[in-house]
Amino acid sequence: MSIIKSGLRYSAEHEWIDTPAAGAATVGVSAIAADALGDVVYVSLPEVGDTVTAGESCGEVESTKSVSDLYAPVTGEVTEINQDAVDNPGILNEDPYGAGWLFKVDVASEGPLLSAEEYATKNGIGA
Repeated sequence: MSIIKSGLRYSAEHEWIDTPAAGAATVGVSAIAADALGDVVYVSLPEVGDTVTAGESCGEVESTKSVSDLYAPVTGEVTEINQDAVDNPGILNEDPYGAGWLFKVDVASEGPLLSAEEYATKNGIGA
């Protein structure tokens, strides 16, 4: 598994977002964040219908090492949460860009986002 998935955009706080041409955007945490956290044991997500604000905390990810805030990369209304990630938080370590997605949001506006290349550079990963 690649530690940075091309085609996604990233926040400086290590969340990724996949914004399709139509429909809700999908949000998760990067493999870099999952690796840094260690074994994820608890995930707290916003509720369906909540409005999240770009750059603001909207949940938590707890590991055997620490507790980290989850930051919204965009502003919008949460349309779906990944109950599998809540029930089996270790999925964030196993498949952060696939089954470990966290929530979907109807995007009203975006926060500052990085391309995969910019995120790689920011995190000291060269080509």
